[in-house]
Amino acid sequence: MKKIEFDTNVLVSALLFKTSKSRLAYEKALLNHQIISSLECYKELVEVLSRPKFSKYFSEIDKSIFLINYFHSTQFVKVNIVVEVCRDPKDNKILALAFEHSSDFIVSGDNDLLILNPYKNIPILTPNGFLE
Repeated sequence: MKKIEFDTNVLVSALLFKTSKSRLAYEKALLNHQIISSLECYKELVEVLSRPKFSKYFSEIDKSIFLINYFHSTQFVKVNIVVEVCRDPKDNKILALAFEHSSDFIVSGDNDLLILNPYKNIPILTPNGFLE
C-alpha cells in the first residue's frame, strides 16, 4: 500500500467541494492507499477549517465528521527531522514528514511545494496529477 500525504489546501478543498478533484483524490487515497500525517499537520487542518471565513460553506457537523473520519483513516507519525528548503517555511513540515517516512506521493495545490517536484525522489502532485 502506497503512503500518501495530503497538504492542508487539498483537504480543505475536499471538504468544500464534494465533486472536486481534491475530493476525488482524497477518496481514492482512502480506498487504495495509506494516508500519513503528523499531529502538527492535523492541528493546522483543524485551525484552517475553524477560520470564520469557512463557516458559510459547511456546518460544524460536516466539519466535525470530516475531521473525525480523516483522523481515524490516517496513520499519524512523529517527525524528528527538520527540512528548510521550501520558500514558504510553513510547508517544510510536509517535506520533512514525506522524507522521513518515505511517502510515495505528496498531494498539494500549493505552488511553493509543486515547484519542488520531485523532492528527494518523492513526487509532489496536484490532485488531478494524483488521479491520473
